[in-house]
Amino acid sequence: MYAIVEIQGQQFKAEPEKFLYVHYLGEAVKEGDKIEFDRVLLAQADETVKVGAPTVEGAKVVCEVLTPLVKGEKVIVFKKKRRKGYRRKNGHRQYFTKVLIKEVVA
Repeated sequence: MYAIVEIQGQQFKAEPEKFLYVHYLGEAVKEGDKIEFDRVLLAQADETVKVGAPTVEGAKVVCEVLTPLVKGEKVIVFKKKRRKGYRRKNGHRQYFTKVLIKEVVA
């Protein structure tokens, strides 16, 4: 059983007892909170596939927040224009929230 769910503009494949790193959900969520995502675009259960138009009616994904704030890997942003003496170096670390998928209701 799995589902394709849209979380903050991104699509994820959600399977029970798997981890997801989604974009930071904000300070409103705490560790141990239960979250439901209802924008399910596709759901598969018992060899039947339901495709939504645009979403599947009555389907949802129930998750538990494990870590509300996780920093991703550092990405180096380097800009340069040759022969002009222009160099800029910048780093970026994206914030994520780690969630555990408890169940997929299709």
